[in-house]
Amino acid sequence: MSIIENYLKKIDEVIANGPYEDDWSSLAKVNVPGWYQSAKFGIFIHWGVYSVPAFDNEWYSRNMYQKDNCCFEHHIKTYGPHKAFGYKDFIPLFKAENFDPKKWVSLFKASGARYVMPVCEHHDGFQMYDSELSEWNATKMGPCRDVVGELKDAVESQGMVFTASSHRAENFFFFNGASDFDSGCNEEGYVEPMGYRTQVDGTIDVPHQLGEYGDKVPKAHLEDWLVRCCELVDKYQPKIFYFDWWIQNVAFKPYLKKFAAYYYNRAVEWGVEVTINYKEDAMVRGSGVFDLERGQLSDISSRFWQMDTAVAKNSWCYTVGNDYKKPEEIVCDLVDIVSKNGALLLNIGPKADGTIPEEDAHILQSVGTWLDSNGEAIYDTTYWACYGEGPTKAVEGMFTDTKGKDYTSEDIRYTYKAPYVYATVLKWPENGEVSLKTFSKGKKIYRGLKPSVSMLAYEYKVDSDHTDEGLMLKVNGNIDTSYPVVFKLELS
Repeated sequence: MSIIENYLKKIDEVIANGPYEDDWSSLAKVNVPGWYQSAKFGIFIHWGVYSVPAFDNEWYSRNMYQKDNCCFEHHIKTYGPHKAFGYKDFIPLFKAENFDPKKWVSLFKASGARYVMPVCEHHDGFQMYDSELSEWNATKMGPCRDVVGELKDAVESQGMVFTASSHRAENFFFFNGASDFDSGCNEEGYVEPMGYRTQVDGTIDVPHQLGEYGDKVPKAHLEDWLVRCCELVDKYQPKIFYFDWWIQNVAFKPYLKKFAAYYYNRAVEWGVEVTINYKEDAMVRGSGVFDLERGQLSDISSRFWQMDTAVAKNSWCYTVGNDYKKPEEIVCDLVDIVSKNGALLLNIGPKADGTIPEEDAHILQSVGTWLDSNGEAIYDTTYWACYGEGPTKAVEGMFTDTKGKDYTSEDIRYTYKAPYVYATVLKWPENGEVSLKTFSKGKKIYRGLKPSVSMLAYEYKVDSDHTDEGLMLKVNGNIDTSYPVVFKLELS
């Protein structure tokens, strides 16, 4: 019996003996971990073989084989014809000679993040961990180190929560452009780590589009995907298991339910709280935590959710010339997300040698400095009666995180931790005067507001006046900052 066959048998046994069955009615009874809802802020890490070319973005592994993509010509000019130098030839160059997990985690801790999530396997099929299922992994090639295992040890030694991400599903189609020319990897069928090719007899259909594939994904890929995910669970016991977008395809549904039941039953055995991150409609409501890629919500969600985004606008991995966000923009995103019952998973992209770029480090340190003084308004809070007020509305949906962010001094976001409401002003006014219109006189829900108002991060006296227009605040001191400012309001 093969390794995969043995593991599939083990998966069925764990499900049969545990409280969770592989159906949505059972899986929807899983609670969102309390630690997750309190943590609010985590670090995502895109680091792998694709960090070696450091060009365009983390999809270089696919796009270098797409003849109409800029990566195709770049690859030829830089490395020569694909047949002579293919994607697999980057692996020996991925040495990670400066990878220091303790140094990384020290930075993550300073950022104020509470959980850390490496991408354990990206679409390129190269595992960043020690696996019995493939030779194409970081312990046997490239760095020759168990990157995921070392990170887990460092993360947990600092009292942070270790989580994991797998993008294995997309490996099925990711390199299909290599079949369109003499690329040096035109073999039919499955070629590790480069996924599938269309076979002559038509038994495997690998379309070139990236959309819905229905039930055309072969059973062998689905079983391999399931076993790889369960191996990650057993070896590293992550407290969140994050999936990228492609698992919403119909073919994955029965295997996804098996994985969820296996993972949740294993967590019961371990006595820990875990959950799954999913996108779109991959899982039913209540069976995991919904994740919105590079996007926000326009209002409070009754279900806890997560937004994942990156410090760079153009790429998830390190590339030469990354277009970075300003740290104060990221802080505003964090505040807005938490006010709507969400958490922020912020991605960085280390260089191939294992060093974290100065720009990434600066952003994390800056966010951490703000949280050092204002974290009381973020950690362990929940949403309030409304998320906030002001003219600037988040554009709802995926890939909207760079849109509509010209915040004004009227843009306020609220969070709550009894008996306090935290009012965060996203852009500080020059005159030091703030109007909280939500607290206008006559609104019955706000009659319990105490007259004294304090600030986080500043010790200035705050004069307040409760009027028909709102709670009018005047700070007796000069504040010169591009970052959000937090007022602390006490309820009687």
